[in-house]
Amino acid sequence: MSSPETQVVHMYAAREEIYPREASGRYARLRWLFVWLTQLAFYCTPWLQWNGRQALLFDLGARKFYIFGLVLWPQDFIYLAALLIICAYLLFLATAVAGRVWCGFACPQTVYTEIFLWIERKIEGKRSARIALDRQPPSASKFAKKSAKHLAWGAVALWTGFTFVGYFTPIKHLAGEVLTLSFGPWEWFWVVFYSFATYGNAGWMREQVCKYMCPYARFQSSMFDRDTLIITYAGERGEPRMPLSKKAAGKGGDCIDCSMCVQVCPTGIDIRNGLQYECIGCAACVDACNGVMDKVGLPRGLIRYSTERAMTMHYTPTQIRRRTLRPRVQIYAAILALIVAAVGTALYLRVPLKLDVIRDRGAMGREVEDGMIENVYRLQIMNTSEQAQTYRIRVSGIPTLAQVTPELVRVEATDTKAHPIRLRTAHGAAHPGSNKIAVELTSVDDPSLHVKEDAVFIVPR
Repeated sequence: MSSPETQVVHMYAAREEIYPREASGRYARLRWLFVWLTQLAFYCTPWLQWNGRQALLFDLGARKFYIFGLVLWPQDFIYLAALLIICAYLLFLATAVAGRVWCGFACPQTVYTEIFLWIERKIEGKRSARIALDRQPPSASKFAKKSAKHLAWGAVALWTGFTFVGYFTPIKHLAGEVLTLSFGPWEWFWVVFYSFATYGNAGWMREQVCKYMCPYARFQSSMFDRDTLIITYAGERGEPRMPLSKKAAGKGGDCIDCSMCVQVCPTGIDIRNGLQYECIGCAACVDACNGVMDKVGLPRGLIRYSTERAMTMHYTPTQIRRRTLRPRVQIYAAILALIVAAVGTALYLRVPLKLDVIRDRGAMGREVEDGMIENVYRLQIMNTSEQAQTYRIRVSGIPTLAQVTPELVRVEATDTKAHPIRLRTAHGAAHPGSNKIAVELTSVDDPSLHVKEDAVFIVPR
């Protein structure tokens, strides 16, 4: 009996140059729309101003995140975590409904590869010209075109790296340092690193990133089901594929084997072989095939967005849309809505004031000159609003409890202040040992800014 054949799966293969042909059509226009939208948002957002500062700034040095009118401190990390969870759930929901629509239209790797390919086409020409240029022996013309392309790629990559750092360092200050190249060491590192990553990923590695580096490509299929939209080839209609001349004899399917769907694919796969993990769902093959169908006078849709169930059950577009609202998608959407509502409510009710009460452990409760019992505390006050505030301090919990230090304290906008206070109570007003008290902080100008923190008052035994 012969042993079963062992299949070897390679985790990586050396890159073979792909020369994707430019696709035109509805999905190509949609992809460029996303390129414009995402890049306008990425490049312009750091320059927006809000209350005299950068609207979106993740100031790691000062440990403050500015998101338009919201100022988040390290204590507010839960909001950033919630934002990441919302983004992840949005991705899961989009994937369950429309497959790898994120990869095909909005992923940074796809967007920058599209931009770099556009530059390549403008300088080196269309697909056939690029192939011919690469096969030419070294010459001055070839050197000039290659140099111009890499200079243009480098300029886009540097601009991208500079903008990326502008989200973490005030970009106007960073722009002032450009002429003298007087960045700090961390600015230098991240500008060069991110520029190099953009240049390498979009210019050289391209589809290798999607095939071997991106973890999403590996597990996204677990979010698919038989009703998830994918790029599909209608084999029943297209096979047997054969050239148009033979098809005219009525012996072939609608596929004329022109290979246009392969030529436009940015990962170089043949979608007619079925769904493959290398397919990023960009629909370039759909545009190319529809264009060919128009030219040969056949109906569009030989390659199209459809679902596995729709292909086997021959669903109409209306039936496919109805299956979109299946229980799995409804559960995803409900969970996402709950998370968004919870985070929105928490942000709406958030008080831009934080207080920590720290009792001086070096000085236990003591009896002072007038027979009173005194405890010393340090108030750590964080004004997370963008206006300077004067707060009134009140204490409660023991009938005769009072402050010796001033009741008012001023804290500048988005600043923190350590403020010592001394509290005294009459002898005998509290029992020996630990007594619960509360410290309240209220803004003089805006009483809605109010926090209350528990503490303990120690009475010597």
